[in-house]
Order: sequence, then C-alpha cells, then structure tokens
Amino acid sequence: MSLVAQPPNPSPVRPPGLEAMADMIIGWLKWGVIVAGVVGILVCAAMIIIGRRNRSATAYEGLIGSAWILGGLALASVAAVLVGAFQV
Repeated sequence: MSLVAQPPNPSPVRPPGLEAMADMIIGWLKWGVIVAGVVGILVCAAMIIIGRRNRSATAYEGLIGSAWILGGLALASVAAVLVGAFQV
C-alpha cells in the first residue's frame, strides 16, 4: 500500500470587499452582451431585408452575421457553466 500525498485543493473564495464590485462588473458585461446581441440581430435583419432585391451579397452577409451573433450569444449564456467545468 502506497500513500501519496495530495496537494491542497481549496475552493474559490471571494476576496473580502470585492464581492460587490465583481458582481457589478459581471452584471455590466451581461447587460452589454444583451444590448450588443439585440443591436446585432436587428442590423442583420435589416441587411437581409435590404438585400432581398438585386443585392444578394448584402443579404448573405446579414445571414452569416446572424449566425455569428447567435453563436456569440450562446457562448455568453453558458459562460459560467464553462468556467465552472474547467475549475482547477
């Protein structure tokens, strides 16, 4: 039987006095992502509408852009889960 020493693995602890500031920054970033996502989707929708007649490249760019925006919003929505999955 071999005994292997395990290194300490403490759980994450918020630094005292920084909890409110960290929560505020994360809240601002979440709000910014939501605003950017709404504006991005509206711009892409306008590009698709404008590009309907004889401007197929504009409509194509709007469609591709909306896919990128949805991908970014999906990544932002699972950010906390992803970070939690890779905790050391």
